[in-house]
Amino acid sequence: MGSRILTMQRQAAELGRIRTGYSRPNPDPKKRPIPVKSETFVFTSHRRNYVAAAAELWGGEVEQWTPQNQSIAQFRVISQAQQIEAILPAGDPLSQSYEMWSGGGCARRCDGETEKLSRKPCLCLAQFGDEWHLRSAREVCRPTSRINVMLADMPDLGVWRLESKSYYAADAMAGGLDIVLQATGGESLMPVRMWIEQRSAVRNGKTKNFPVVMVVPSLPKLRHALSGPLSTAAALDPGVLVERPAIEAPRPDYLDEARRCRTADDVLAVWQRARAAGHGSDELRDDLKAIADDIAKGIDPRSGEVGDQDEGGPDDEGVYDAEVVGESEAEPPAAYVSTVWPEAARPGGGGR
Repeated sequence: MGSRILTMQRQAAELGRIRTGYSRPNPDPKKRPIPVKSETFVFTSHRRNYVAAAAELWGGEVEQWTPQNQSIAQFRVISQAQQIEAILPAGDPLSQSYEMWSGGGCARRCDGETEKLSRKPCLCLAQFGDEWHLRSAREVCRPTSRINVMLADMPDLGVWRLESKSYYAADAMAGGLDIVLQATGGESLMPVRMWIEQRSAVRNGKTKNFPVVMVVPSLPKLRHALSGPLSTAAALDPGVLVERPAIEAPRPDYLDEARRCRTADDVLAVWQRARAAGHGSDELRDDLKAIADDIAKGIDPRSGEVGDQDEGGPDDEGVYDAEVVGESEAEPPAAYVSTVWPEAARPGGGGR
C-alpha cells in the first residue's frame, strides 16, 4: 500500500454545487445583479455534462453562467425540484463557521469564539457586543454551512456541495446530522432527503421570509437511522431495510391426509386441524365429510372400492377397528362437539 501525507486533508472531488438562489441582471447595468431566492434547487458546475444530467433528472434548462466577482464561466440549471434524494458520505460531511468575504476572498472565519485567520477572539463580538448578530451582513460575519452530498443518479464519483448562509438552516442541519452521527459514528453512508422549506421570523416588528434547506435521513423507519452503520446496499436502496413478510409455509394436503385415515374420527381431527390453521373452507369441510362417511361405510376413499381396505379389515379376533356409523346424521365425538358436518355424501363420494 502506498504512503500518504499525514497532514494533508483527504476529500472526494467536488463535481458541482447545489444552491438555493440565483441572480438576474439588473436593469441598471452599473449596478450589481439582483439576487433571487429560489423555491427549487439550482445546480452549477464547471462541467456542462453534469448540469445537463441534473436537468434531465429534475427539469430546467442548461445555461452558461458566470458567478459574481469571478471571470470564469460555468454552467447552471434552475431545476424544477423542490426535493431531491442524496447520500451523505462517511465521516462528518458538515462544515460550519461564521465568515466574512470581500473582493480579496475570505476575510474572517470564526467558530463563534476564535477568529481562525487572525487567531484572535471573535472580532464581531469585540466590535459590536452581544447583539452583533442583529447587525447588517455587510458589517459582521454570517453563519455559513457547507454540506457535501453524493447524488447516486448523477455521473462520476464525487460530491456536490450545498452552501447556506441562513442561521436557521445552520441550526436545523447541525442538529439532525449530529443525531445520525452519534448513532452511526460516521462509519457509513446515509441516504437523506433534502428539500427547501420556506420559513418566516419576526425581528424588530418586521417579518422576514427566508428559505431553509432541510436534510433528514431517508429511511423507512427512524430505528434504521439510529441502529448503527448501514451497508452500502442499504444506503443506495433504503427499501431493502423494509421488513419482508414471512414466507407462508406450504399448505398441507388435507384431502390426502384424510384418505389415509382409518376412522371417521381421524378424518374429523384433520378437519379440526385445517380449521385451526385458517384453511377451513366450506368446500374442504364437505370433501372431508364425504371421506369420513365413506370410511364409516367400509369404502376405501382412495379407490372407491367396498370391503377392500387392508387397514380397515378385522384383526385376528375378527374385530374391526373402524367405527360403523349408520345412515342418519351422526353426532361428532365428545372431543369435537362444536363441529357439525353437512349432509352425508353418497357412497363412493370420497374417492376423488
